[in-house]
Amino acid sequence: MELRVLQYFVAVAREQSITAAAQALHLTQPTLSRQLRELEDELGKQLLVRGSRKVTLTEDGMLLRRRAEQILDLVGRTRQEVMRPDGAVAGDVYIGAGETDGVRQLARAAGQVQQRHPDVRFHIVSGDAADVREQLDKGLLDFGVLLGDIDRTRYRYLPLPMKDRWGVLMRRDSPLAGQPSVTPAQLWDKPLILSRQADNKGGLYHWLGREPGQLRVVATYNLIFNASLLVDEGLGYAFALDKLINTTGSNLCFRPLQPPLSAGMHLVWHKSHALSKAAGLLLAQLQAQLSGADGLPQDGATQEGLP
Repeated sequence: MELRVLQYFVAVAREQSITAAAQALHLTQPTLSRQLRELEDELGKQLLVRGSRKVTLTEDGMLLRRRAEQILDLVGRTRQEVMRPDGAVAGDVYIGAGETDGVRQLARAAGQVQQRHPDVRFHIVSGDAADVREQLDKGLLDFGVLLGDIDRTRYRYLPLPMKDRWGVLMRRDSPLAGQPSVTPAQLWDKPLILSRQADNKGGLYHWLGREPGQLRVVATYNLIFNASLLVDEGLGYAFALDKLINTTGSNLCFRPLQPPLSAGMHLVWHKSHALSKAAGLLLAQLQAQLSGADGLPQDGATQEGLP
């Protein structure tokens, strides 16, 4: 399977037309059609349904499109890094993170690196722990911010000092809104909206003292803003981390859990994937911040001493 043919396939999937894709690629339509047929023959799968007006993807075609886009993106990033002049620091750093106020610490470090190296660009990819781990393992992310326990056999990591506090997002007219905090028993009979992250929910069930089947779980979420809309419409009470939703002037309020429940976090990167110069600078700057060191780290900063 050649990269060139993957580029052709992605172009057809994007244009939904072999004719339009051929024009964009500066190929003849017969040439492009032949390449696509050979790709299907190579894989032993039908990838395209050729209609009279447009081309649609089969289920296998949709899978190949996702994988091809990831492969082409990774190849492009690698080419840029390898071809960069010696001594130059530029390029893209990809960070996967869930919704957490702890990203502020990374943002501060990224800002200082970018001031010194304006050709370094940072990309935050939002997702829950499962999404972040999957993309780390595929090499699509340089770093991930993970809450709770991490797989120390797979990832190198830097413990972050911030802890996120769990609580309940609710309407101000809810029966529990008048309480300064919320206890497990007060939620046993309430409609609950939970984060879909298994790691966090495991600790949450332990805090609640109930098994999932004993609770009224009416919805799950992976983006708290969407969950806040469900709460605002009266669907239930959402377990959420503090400082993510600004409840000032809204119908909503946040109440912490009692006894308190918090989640520690780590910056992680895959042991088998070498960091680019730009990613290494971000890591070094973050280490300097956490150690209280003044100024920016030198370009030659290393990962020595990290687990």
